[in-house]
Amino acid sequence: MAVAHGVAAGIGGMRAAGDLVARMQVSQGMRIKQAKEHVASKLGISVLDIADPVVMSEVRDDLDLGRVNAVPGAAKGIDAKFRIAEVLDIEINCLNIFKKRTGLKS
Repeated sequence: MAVAHGVAAGIGGMRAAGDLVARMQVSQGMRIKQAKEHVASKLGISVLDIADPVVMSEVRDDLDLGRVNAVPGAAKGIDAKFRIAEVLDIEINCLNIFKKRTGLKS
């Protein structure tokens, strides 16, 4: 069941750039058009490409942004969040808490 849920939840999310666009909408208060444009510019691709799972698979691999299904050697969990924060140039609350608890510098 966990695998089925992971695959189903990934459609439009981590299979493409839906999770990144949603993050910008929620954390930065952007409208969807603005969030898509921002994510596309940060990733160096077109707005149409962020909805293409094939293109985004390559982008996610190149930038190490995480995947729905774990890939050996690829970022997952907190590592992927650190990469997303870096690429999108945003702060992620749980990363700030993690840094504070572990004594990591920003």
